[in-house]
Amino acid sequence: MNAVVAPAPLTGEVRAPSSKSEAHRLLVCAAFAPGTTDIDCTTTSADIEATVRCLEALGAKIARTRVGFRVRPVPGSSATDNVPEPTPDALLDCGESGSTLRFLLPAVAALGRGGRLTGSGRLPERPLSPLYEELVAHGVTLSPQGKMPLSVSGKLRPGRFELPGNVSSQFVSGLLMAAPLMGAPVEVIVRKPVESLPYITMTVDALARFGVEVSESDAVSEDGAEARSYVVSAPRGLVSPGTVSVGGDWSNAAFWLAAGALGERGVAVRGLSDKSAQGDRQMLAALALFGARVLRSPDGAAVEPDRLVGRTLDVRSCPDLVPPLAAVAAVAEGTTRITGAARLRIKESDRLATVSAAIRALGGSASIDGDDLVIDGTPRPRGGTVDAANDHRIAMMAAVLAARCDTPVTIVGAECVSKSYPAFFEDLVALGGSCVKEN
Repeated sequence: MNAVVAPAPLTGEVRAPSSKSEAHRLLVCAAFAPGTTDIDCTTTSADIEATVRCLEALGAKIARTRVGFRVRPVPGSSATDNVPEPTPDALLDCGESGSTLRFLLPAVAALGRGGRLTGSGRLPERPLSPLYEELVAHGVTLSPQGKMPLSVSGKLRPGRFELPGNVSSQFVSGLLMAAPLMGAPVEVIVRKPVESLPYITMTVDALARFGVEVSESDAVSEDGAEARSYVVSAPRGLVSPGTVSVGGDWSNAAFWLAAGALGERGVAVRGLSDKSAQGDRQMLAALALFGARVLRSPDGAAVEPDRLVGRTLDVRSCPDLVPPLAAVAAVAEGTTRITGAARLRIKESDRLATVSAAIRALGGSASIDGDDLVIDGTPRPRGGTVDAANDHRIAMMAAVLAARCDTPVTIVGAECVSKSYPAFFEDLVALGGSCVKEN
């Protein structure tokens, strides 16, 4: 599907979709906690559905409710559970969700019943090292990387795991969520610098909601480097809280907050918590640094336009903000340099390449300098055609930037927004945008 978005300032109010980052974590915890858990999650997406599908393949019973999901756990996944064991050698289709794959690979290994994980799009190419090697070192047999399905056999042994902090926080989160399934203490040593730290914090918070405490402290890695230690010592496993709620998604809301800075009268997003562990709430501080007017409220935030000036921004803790930040940088006065962006190369697309290509396709100026993205502002990009490269955030970036273009923007492959935000274009229209979908 192509989407043609005509130039039109976006204004008004929209409600944030449910955070897929929180939903993944709460679904995984609920699927391994004895009892039934109701998860309030008002919206879903292809990635969330991938996690649901994989947990069901392991034997969980997950029903859709009026407000979210009702989860009955995987049989035998608790140390105190004497009912039949999880489905043996289950096939888990992760779709294109990196979170699903990286969270459930350690869990499947910890259950010890074998399994096969498969996926589509760029997922088979996305790295699993050094998580892969740590699982093998702790008793798991895995088929070669780079091909799917990835076969898992053996049983993951507890103990000490060590990972670098600059590859993927999802490796750390996956091990932490698998720890309660091992029935013995687990320590995860993460060598500094620890990038995307808020996502690890989100995992620690999710585990706490299910009764599992994670102790954190400074540590030293085996090679003497500074590190961070995460210890899960409670062998009793997860405990269902009965009901949990998924907060609003700051990552997707960031596009509407960017639209407020690019528009004429501003955009408000409701359903966001300023106390959320989501690192992407840093979007407000970044927009204020650009010069936009930022207003916070107990139930969300609003951004209004003002003179925008290019800045230098470090995105090590919030890499998913690069596309909406790039949309603002594309029209800000002067030059914006986005640093700490190396990991953008291993997202749904190589986002260093696809963000810069999208801006150039619309008549802007963007280049790659090592691991940095350099954008020179153009007050009125001309518009044109952008290949979304099967990347939901590239499609959303182009749609938001269309508001400031002279001519319409055609987004090729716009259906990819369903990965995280199926209602994106409907919400764009609700904010005054003009979008025509072409099959």
